[in-house]
Amino acid sequence: MRVIGIDPGTGILGFGVIDFQPRKKPVVLDVGVVATPAHTPLKTRLLDIYDSLNEIIDTHHPDVMSIEKLFFARNITTAISVAEARGVVILVAAQHDMPVYEYTPLQIKQTLTGFGRAEKKQVQEMVRLQLGMKEIVKPDDAADALAAAITHDLMSRGGVAPEKDLQL
Repeated sequence: MRVIGIDPGTGILGFGVIDFQPRKKPVVLDVGVVATPAHTPLKTRLLDIYDSLNEIIDTHHPDVMSIEKLFFARNITTAISVAEARGVVILVAAQHDMPVYEYTPLQIKQTLTGFGRAEKKQVQEMVRLQLGMKEIVKPDDAADALAAAITHDLMSRGGVAPEKDLQL
C-alpha cells in the first residue's frame, strides 16, 4: 500500500509518500513541503497547493491519503485558511478517486509513541526509527506528514479500523 500523508497548511503544507509492503521496511518515496509565500493572495496560494499536490500524486500514484485533522484552540483566522487548504487537498484526492482517512493529532501521537500527549520531538524520533532514517526529517511539517502516513499504515494493519473514508 502506498500512502501519502498530509499535514495541512496554507503557508507550509507537509507531505510524505511512503510505500508499505508486508514484511519489508517502509520506503519513503518523497517527502517535503509545499511552501507558499506570505502576503500572496489566498487564491494564488491555494492554486499552488492544488498544482503541487496534483504533481506529487501523478508522480507517485498513492493508493490512500492520510491527513491530520485540524485542531485549533485560539486563532480562528489561521484555522479558516488552513481549513481552506485542507479542502483543496481533499478535492485533489477526490479527483484522483483516492480514499482519504483523517487522524487527530492525539491519535497520531498515541499510535507512534504510545502516549497521546507526546512532545513533537518524541513523534519525530519515532518517525525516524519507523522509517530507518539517519536523521529526523525537517521541517516539522514534513515529519508530521510522514507521521500521518505511518499512522494510517499501523492502524489499518493492526486491526484497528481507521476512521471511515471521508464522504464528500
